[in-house]
Amino acid sequence: MAKKHYIPVTSDVPGADSKTNCAFIRKLIRTALEAEGVTAACEVDVLLTNDEGIHAINLDMRGVDRPTDVLSFPEFELSPGEVPDEMDADPGTGLVPLGDMVISMEHVAAQAEEFGHSRQRELAYLVTHSVLHLLGYDHLDEGVQKKQMRAREEAILAQLGITREE
Repeated sequence: MAKKHYIPVTSDVPGADSKTNCAFIRKLIRTALEAEGVTAACEVDVLLTNDEGIHAINLDMRGVDRPTDVLSFPEFELSPGEVPDEMDADPGTGLVPLGDMVISMEHVAAQAEEFGHSRQRELAYLVTHSVLHLLGYDHLDEGVQKKQMRAREEAILAQLGITREE
């Protein structure tokens, strides 16, 4: 039997970690990892929070004094297209610890409304975006890096039948 990814989803927002949300997030992460060619069993820790919670984490971890939609804390310094393998696994668990993601459910709701699509579509975008950050993608420039990341996001979401119109 193939190793499975370990994706704990926790929340400090009532109801955000429903079975439906957790299953959806896990499916998104697994699909993104597969699409990027990750074959090693990985661990990705997910925290669903509100603007106050993500603001505190953003300030503490990055020195940025404002809330944001999603934060990604990669374990490795990878380049886009580079994937970790079994050699990167934690000997105790046998899993590659890719890193952590934190998502503001308040931002999910606000951005879904702002962009005119469903909360599910916004959550899907932010989870996919975060996985790509964990795998070394970035969008610091407004050119090649951003285009590359956006193209991968759209391709992964399309694999799941999630479009901008949702």
